Amino acid sequence: MTDRETVTAAQLFDEIGAGYEAAFGRPPVVDAAVRELLAALPEHARVLDIGSGTGRPAAAGLTAAGHRVTGLDVSAEMVRIAREQVPGAQFHQVDVRSFTSPEASWDAVCAFFPFLQMPRRDTESVLAAIARWLVPGGRFSLITVPHDLEDALVEFLGRSLRLTSFAPDDLIARVRDAGFEVLATRSEVFAPDQPGAEPEEHLLISARKPVADLRRG
Repeated sequence: MTDRETVTAAQLFDEIGAGYEAAFGRPPVVDAAVRELLAALPEHARVLDIGSGTGRPAAAGLTAAGHRVTGLDVSAEMVRIAREQVPGAQFHQVDVRSFTSPEASWDAVCAFFPFLQMPRRDTESVLAAIARWLVPGGRFSLITVPHDLEDALVEFLGRSLRLTSFAPDDLIARVRDAGFEVLATRSEVFAPDQPGAEPEEHLLISARKPVADLRRG
């Protein structure tokens, strides 16, 4: 397969659709992240879900608990599925790199695997934007597949794509550089329920925007 046949994130998830939830729908680390947010958030919190996918389990769990969830995804098919599965939340087809929001407009932001097809410099810019969007004391929950690689050609569920990520310590440092206090990290190996899919490491970074955020105003 040549480089010209690699797929973008939007193309990939438009093609996979509901098959993604069948293979990857409930990684333990995602459930752990949702439980952490549910324990920490005030009632009726405003939550931004970046890379919301099919809406489950993250947006579904948060919405069921009474929080006001807005999901963003580059895939039109994922947005369609999420709107059907989680009608109590709002979902928009948009790349987070072009998304704008007022400062201090969200109580929490979760980003479960949205950065893997994004250049590192773009990930750093989005992390800084998230810090601005959160209220002081707001929670940030990030999950990724940590690897020290950039623009690497990989196979994923029968598709060829370009993957970029960070080694764990490097990503944690970038989260701190964006203005966050890192509260905890958690790493688990997850085996997708899909023939031929290899086990992969999942890294959860639980962070908070400092209450006195003089640097970011």
